[in-house]
Amino acid sequence: MLILGTIAGTGIATLGASILPALSLGASILLTLAFDAVLLGLTVLDGLRVRPYRAEVQREPLERLSIGRENPIRLRVQSGDRVAQLQIRDDYPQTFQISEPFFSLSLAANASETLTYTAFPSQRGEYDWGNIHIRQLGSWGLAWHQWTIPQRQTVAVYPDLIGLRSLSIRLSLQTTGNIRRARRQGMGTEFAELREYATGDDPRFIDWKATARRGRMLVRVLEPEQEQTLIVLLDRGQLMTAQVNGLTRFDWGLNALLSLTLAGLHRGDRVGVGVFDRQLHTWIPPERGQTQLAKIIDQLTPIQPALLEPDYLGAVTTVATRQTRRALVVLITDVIDAIASAELLAAMGRLTPRHLPFCVTLRDPRIDLKATTPTMDIPDTYARAIALDLLSQRQLALATLKQKGVLILDAPANQISEELVDRYLQLKARNQL
Repeated sequence: MLILGTIAGTGIATLGASILPALSLGASILLTLAFDAVLLGLTVLDGLRVRPYRAEVQREPLERLSIGRENPIRLRVQSGDRVAQLQIRDDYPQTFQISEPFFSLSLAANASETLTYTAFPSQRGEYDWGNIHIRQLGSWGLAWHQWTIPQRQTVAVYPDLIGLRSLSIRLSLQTTGNIRRARRQGMGTEFAELREYATGDDPRFIDWKATARRGRMLVRVLEPEQEQTLIVLLDRGQLMTAQVNGLTRFDWGLNALLSLTLAGLHRGDRVGVGVFDRQLHTWIPPERGQTQLAKIIDQLTPIQPALLEPDYLGAVTTVATRQTRRALVVLITDVIDAIASAELLAAMGRLTPRHLPFCVTLRDPRIDLKATTPTMDIPDTYARAIALDLLSQRQLALATLKQKGVLILDAPANQISEELVDRYLQLKARNQL
């Protein structure tokens, strides 16, 4: 339209030059200014006409977010009595990775739609979500009407709660119906129930007295002993400050701790938790019940790793003094080599007479990748040699722990939670505690 106005003014100047040269220039300028004024007025009017038909946008209430997860954020959009051409931007924390920072959409009159994007936080803490900024195009297509909807909210980023919900469902499925019976038969020491013998059942578990009374063959179903004690110690020292796959090693360890806590409470055990560096920073005595999990989450969420040398011996000694009853003591940390981890080796060895020690180390998958990738030049070959040496020294330190009677789990940090829970369930099924 601006181009059309310029062409019209130029045409008048050209056609009128032969008749009244002075008048033609003035008329051209006046006509162009008038056209621009009309166009400007229509543009302003087009923007103002949007107000009665503004779309409504609302962010669904944000719950606690999970670190290291794609957390869904939803915006509900409702159009007015006219078709709405919209541009929407949510004011999210700038440190988050966002899947869709900007939305552009068209809605029919009196229609609604839910927009979803994901937020990936890499650190725990509290973060501010701001307002929602909206632009709506006028019906003539001349102007965007822009406004802001107040939606400020402070949201807390917690450990991996999404993973805990998935684990809770998985554990519930394993303890119901046929899955429960198949897993429990012959596993553990506590009597659970009698059921009819089926093909493939172990004959050693046939209850001959019950079989004689009932007139049909029955087998005893056993389950792992409950009300045992599980102690989880989490290192927050300098090795746990390293970044692994976007999160600190401490955050991976914290997620693993909570997953193990959930599994222990689900299996009826008493679970206690300690976090330490140079001293036992946090101690939550062993208890049963789901309230224990909530207490652990609330107390451990604010804790961050520190550039301090951990006192393994002091932490283990303190826990052994407070926990006189036999327990499975799981220590989540990392190792470098036998020399650097000498105190860890000594501390875990002190638990063996009374408790069942279990050392969990969080490996960096990048080192595994570097050690297994073929090289084509000298710098990459040197890097691969270093990675292989690191893994060799690590395995030597873990082998020394294993010789002392310590259970070992060494897994990539981003896979540790699932592998730790599976290992714990195996220990329970085999009645090793």
